[in-house]
Amino acid sequence: MGAGGPSGRDVLGRAVKGQWRDVALGSALGAGHQAGEALVPVIIGLVVDRAVSRGDGGQLLLWAGALAVAYLILSFSFRFGARAGERASEAAAHGLRTDLVGRILDPAGGADDGQLPGALTTLATEDARRVGAVNMALVLAVSALTALLAGAVFLLRISVPLGLVVLLGTPLLIWLGHLLSKPLERRSEAEQERAAHASGIAADLVAGLRVLKGIGAETAAVARYRGTSRDSLTATLRATRAQAWQKGVVLALTGTFIALVALVGGRLAARGEISLGELVSAVGLALFLLGPLSELSWLNSEFAQGRASASRIAAVLAAPPAVPAGTGRPAGPEPATTATGGPGTATEGVPGTRAQGHVRLRGVHYGTLAGVDLDAAPGEVVGVVAPDPADATALLRCLGRRGDPDSGSAELDGVELTALHPADVRAAILVAEHDADLFEGTLADNVSAAASPTADITAAMAASGADEVAASLPHGARTAVTERGRSLSGGQRQRVALARALAADPPVLVLHDPATAVDAVTEARIAAGIRDIRRERTTILVTTSPVLLAVTDRVVLVEGGRVSATAAHTELVRGRTDYRTAVLS
Repeated sequence: MGAGGPSGRDVLGRAVKGQWRDVALGSALGAGHQAGEALVPVIIGLVVDRAVSRGDGGQLLLWAGALAVAYLILSFSFRFGARAGERASEAAAHGLRTDLVGRILDPAGGADDGQLPGALTTLATEDARRVGAVNMALVLAVSALTALLAGAVFLLRISVPLGLVVLLGTPLLIWLGHLLSKPLERRSEAEQERAAHASGIAADLVAGLRVLKGIGAETAAVARYRGTSRDSLTATLRATRAQAWQKGVVLALTGTFIALVALVGGRLAARGEISLGELVSAVGLALFLLGPLSELSWLNSEFAQGRASASRIAAVLAAPPAVPAGTGRPAGPEPATTATGGPGTATEGVPGTRAQGHVRLRGVHYGTLAGVDLDAAPGEVVGVVAPDPADATALLRCLGRRGDPDSGSAELDGVELTALHPADVRAAILVAEHDADLFEGTLADNVSAAASPTADITAAMAASGADEVAASLPHGARTAVTERGRSLSGGQRQRVALARALAADPPVLVLHDPATAVDAVTEARIAAGIRDIRRERTTILVTTSPVLLAVTDRVVLVEGGRVSATAAHTELVRGRTDYRTAVLS
């Protein structure tokens, strides 16, 4: 990734090479179709010269049969050639979507930095479609060039001057069309950037609609989206104007070219240098050539848009990882098992072992952290109180290896996290954010989504209070949950997300404010449930909730990016005013 990542040209090349068989088949059949199309006016000219002008019924039937065969061939070729081209386009677009999703979900991260979810969606849909469409454009380009070549050959047989006009004029038209597509390519890339940004803003507004309504910020949010949408519209109009201008100019040039061919053919017929049938063929070929020449104009715009989209996709695929991939493995004798069924696998394709779960931070400087020390052994429940949310965020990023310390070390079972593959870290240390989203599906599916093979789903739901959520729903745990869990209340979503984290049963579980949206009674039940179900594992609670902190073995107070105190919750409540202010106010 990074400097060695793919360029836009590489993305286009891979999209074509990966489907070269269908592209080749579609091009061959497309060439057959266009050759058949070019043959039609030639046959009609022969009918005029050899049958109509002589009144020969036998010749008329003969050439009518030849015309029928030509139509049969070109019809068959078009049908199956178009199918092969479309298959190549769709398969290439699917492959690009797969590559994008794989890069975005890569444990090393980095691909989604600074990108809105809606923008990434646009990349994986419209941009991937445009790059995939280059395969169909190639098929059509070969077909169009075959048509021009066949037309030129037939015209040369009729008259050398006519053939030369086509052979010399066609490359000139193609070159002019390429030059005219350059502004479209630039504006198309800007159009996609603006459209992706507008899509991302819209997705964020929809996701935070309840919050916006709660704080009365609808007007500001609408104004923000209106401005973004206006910018997107401006970019789209600029790209559309460029496309219209390019098509209009090329169409005018093409019409002039066809008129020139007809004029030369007419003068030759008037001087008796070609027959009436040959004139009919020449005019028919000239009119036929209007199609492939116009198609080449359209293809130039398709290639321009494909190149612009390929550059955008390449920027994501080539994004440097947020953290480098280490080669070490967590210490521990117990093999890890995943959904792939293979022992010794921390994640798909990444071998590893089951971590014991001893976490240690020594002098960690990262973000707002300025030398934090933290130790959590297997079986311990350690609380972390960080009055400054930035400190909590920095700590969570370090523990989940979404960022590496600038100095100091973060270790798992005596091995520095920087030496481990990010996938191994995520398999051993689960950082459960308090605002985790749910998935579309049933409540039970959400809880068991990442469950370990030995997990007790019922116990996880009981410990998190999610069993009460299931009991209140019409179909219990089989009740369907809409996207992001919007059909549930905030407290219900939080309990289901906590149950999912507990069911995963990781060696180290880091919970960030897991009970901010529940009542005091439920919070007390959750605190006891976490303590009970995690009794043999390492648990770190990053919270200011006194109910949750009361069940911890000890609490680490982080102030100003440093650890200012470490003691039991009750001791800190009695002896530290700053601690009481943080957790009891």
